Amino acid sequence: MLRARWVTVCVTALFVFLDALIFTLVTTPQYQASTRLYVSTSSGSTIQDLYSGNRLSQESLLSYVELITSSTLAQRTVDSGNLGISADSLRAKVRATAQKGTVLINVSVLDVSPTRARDLANAVSDEFVLLAPEFDPAPNDSARPDARIVVEQRAAVPTNPVTPNRRRNLLYGLVGGVALGLGLALVRERLDNTVKDRETLEAITGVGLVGSIPLAGELRNSMLISFEGDNSSAAESFRKLRTNLQFLNVDNPPRVIVVTSASPGEGKSTTGINIALALAEAEHNVVLVDGDLRRPSVHKRLKLAGSVGFSTVLSGAATLPEVLQETKFPNLTVLTSGVGPPNPSELLGSRAAKNAINELRERFDFVIIDSSPLLAVTDGSILAANSDGALVMCRYGRTKREHLADAIGNLRDVGATVLGVAFTMTPTRSKFSYSHSNSDYYSQLDPHEPVG
Repeated sequence: MLRARWVTVCVTALFVFLDALIFTLVTTPQYQASTRLYVSTSSGSTIQDLYSGNRLSQESLLSYVELITSSTLAQRTVDSGNLGISADSLRAKVRATAQKGTVLINVSVLDVSPTRARDLANAVSDEFVLLAPEFDPAPNDSARPDARIVVEQRAAVPTNPVTPNRRRNLLYGLVGGVALGLGLALVRERLDNTVKDRETLEAITGVGLVGSIPLAGELRNSMLISFEGDNSSAAESFRKLRTNLQFLNVDNPPRVIVVTSASPGEGKSTTGINIALALAEAEHNVVLVDGDLRRPSVHKRLKLAGSVGFSTVLSGAATLPEVLQETKFPNLTVLTSGVGPPNPSELLGSRAAKNAINELRERFDFVIIDSSPLLAVTDGSILAANSDGALVMCRYGRTKREHLADAIGNLRDVGATVLGVAFTMTPTRSKFSYSHSNSDYYSQLDPHEPVG
């Protein structure tokens, strides 16, 4: 999942981290100044008096904490000094906490000015020392010890802001971004109905995986591989596909092969051309037929004339020998599509099409036909029915499962043989990519020793 969704994880993590960074930079720094109050009692000399006084002090802490943050103390503090702040604003800045197991109260004030934070904290504490005795329920009752509050530690000017905490914010942003990215990647993976593994591919199609074509740089640039002296991963993947095709039926290997896919953009034309080149490299006499009469592309990629070709033969305007074109690649001949006819399906299903394919079978060792996508039109299924079988392309991480199942169903509905399926545009680091370093292998061979 991480290999396939790493972009989602990285982009999400970066976005959240940048949000945390921007939030940190635009947040106004806040300084906190604190004082500490000590609550004691005046008690007698007996152990019982000492115990009662200490218990009273601890029981009073929670009440004192509430009084410190009350509007009454805030108003009195504002009235007693020229603080330049309203009672409500002061109350919002004050926090008080009692230290468990002690008779100490921490009073803190948060403000954008460190000096004012100190002054406000000291003013609130001083005023509370004066206010607290007024709330003593029985200050003159000799049976109850009297509480006494002193400022044990006065506030100092803080040097560093408490908010924003840059390190904490950035750390939380990074960790939270990665966690959110992983969550999004997992959700996308769960909702993804594309084909990305061999088990799913073979379960849907009922046939084996005969090859896997990586999304290599040479295919991105020209979409053609010369194969002469080329030991790249893409070249080796087509050689492996060539070998697998020849071993599909050892006694009667398929010679007329339709290369197709469920939908456009799944790499069928690129694969068809390079399979033909790989077979030609093995010194087979190969003809490549552009059977896509609606959107032909073979003549453009091989820089051949596209005005005459398959449709010209099917319409009876020319014979096969007249329209076959030699290429710069040894052992490779091409039959382009010709001018697009108004009725491609009828032409491809005609007797003339069957006769033309049979004539090509007699002339060449292999006939590779690049057809239209199976779900778009019926042309590919018609050609597959008149051939030895179809090789179906499945684009890694893009072909949907239901589309692939429908495409295989279309082939079987017309009685066509599905020779196998091949992954196209697999990530270069996927488990399907050709992982052996062939250049290292060949570089270690003796140049004078024949390669067997």
